[in-house]
Amino acid sequence: MGVGAIIGTGILVLTGIVAATDAGPGVIFSFLIAALASALIGLCYSELTTAIPSSGSAYVYSWITMGEQIAFFSGWTLLGVYITTTATVATGWTGYVASFLREVGINLPKDLILSPFNGGLVNLPAVIIVLLITLLLTRGMSESKVVNDVLVLVKIGIIILFVVVGSFHIKTTNWKPFLPFGVKGIFTGASTVFFSFLGFDALATSAEDCKKVQKNLPIAIISSLAISTLLYIIVSLVMTGDVKYNLLNVPEAMSFVLITVDHPIVAEIVSLGAILGILAVILAFIYASSNIAMAMSRGGFIPSSFSKLNKNTQTPNKSLWMIGIITSICSGLLDIKKLATFANVGSLCIFLLISVSVVLLRKQHPDLKRPFKVPFGIVLPVLSASVCVLLLFNLPITAWMNYLGWLAIGLLLYITYSKSHVIY
Repeated sequence: MGVGAIIGTGILVLTGIVAATDAGPGVIFSFLIAALASALIGLCYSELTTAIPSSGSAYVYSWITMGEQIAFFSGWTLLGVYITTTATVATGWTGYVASFLREVGINLPKDLILSPFNGGLVNLPAVIIVLLITLLLTRGMSESKVVNDVLVLVKIGIIILFVVVGSFHIKTTNWKPFLPFGVKGIFTGASTVFFSFLGFDALATSAEDCKKVQKNLPIAIISSLAISTLLYIIVSLVMTGDVKYNLLNVPEAMSFVLITVDHPIVAEIVSLGAILGILAVILAFIYASSNIAMAMSRGGFIPSSFSKLNKNTQTPNKSLWMIGIITSICSGLLDIKKLATFANVGSLCIFLLISVSVVLLRKQHPDLKRPFKVPFGIVLPVLSASVCVLLLFNLPITAWMNYLGWLAIGLLLYITYSKSHVIY
């Protein structure tokens, strides 16, 4: 479950972009830093989810430890993170669709596959796929274990295929310079590729269903992160070894590399596998977004109609369509890297709150039963919070401005509606 949640759009989409714009071949160090941060945060998540089992995630934990206002902005931030994450995934999906069709002789117009920020008019395939998946979810479609396992195997299979084929074309001269953007580039890259590990919280929040949680959950978190990080590093080395890092600023980096080294058929296979694998990620994040919207609706922060379930399908259709429409607009009109960095600002702020909540909950409720407890007292939660702050400081000012703009919209909603409707 952990490997399936982590391995996805990050390795298929962001690896090349971050290497090209932030870290060069040194992106492997960016992944190591992001993985360390994720491991610390995952342990903090595990303590909270075993002590307070809830699907509301940070929204619920911050309400218990910090109060109503922080809870609202936690939930609002989570909505923004899930929406921009889904839009990033959908944008990357378009890249692989266009690459696949190009190899079979169909060239989609650039105006209809690129956002205005990238020289086009609208990323139409991304818009369409988000709305179609939203429609499927409103009809009661859910992801079965069998389908999930198959898609995980497909994703891992195409990664192994890429590594095996690409490893025969590595030129060590392409790794020079290894750190073209210096040490700062490594940390800037770590702040961006942190997006690649966002799926690990799905594992951490399943703690209440884990057998022998004190032993098995930490092993699952650390081993999943270790396996995923190893795959990220190997893929990064092959990519930057096959093609000069500055040429990798494309959303379909794996296919691009394979085409560059004259393996168009393998590129088609990888593109098709990525198309299938990414679809599951879009579905999962839209579904997760609707759950956050439902939780906030039940708390009175947004209208109660968003938590009502359809009588026939038992799905929160109003929440799903709200999320789907906003996400489709973002995926159609915004730049993929700006979307990812916004998601990173929001998620790192949420994970900072998670780390702080562990410390506060221990002080406020020392007798609360904790099936799993982060070891070494408050040392690791404090270290987790510190790493989040460090990564936040390395994100671009534009990402912060976008995030503050999202918070400003939330503040307006809180003042005009939420404050007078909150349910205690």
